[in-house]
Amino acid sequence: MSRLKIEHGASKVNLVLLKTNIEDGISADIDLMAAWSDNERKYIVNELLRFAVTQNEDFMKYKAELATNSSRPTSSTKSTSSSARPASGTAPKSDPSPVTQA
Repeated sequence: MSRLKIEHGASKVNLVLLKTNIEDGISADIDLMAAWSDNERKYIVNELLRFAVTQNEDFMKYKAELATNSSRPTSSTKSTSSSARPASGTAPKSDPSPVTQA
């Protein structure tokens, strides 16, 4: 299994808003990791999610298959890939709470 590496002071990335709620304990750990690594909270969350996604071999195979299929110029592939949706997070939920905290 590979290890998660957090770079110190590397918080400069382009971001897209993702509204979600997380457990108190996880939030406290993210805050602690942000303080420890001298990074913003949102950077830590991104790195943790990036690490988790790359660890899921089934998803990585699926992602590679989509990339391979999208490079082929067939109309049936386009209709299949456009109708494929992730199983979780497809329905937006209204949550007025802020996502990131400094």
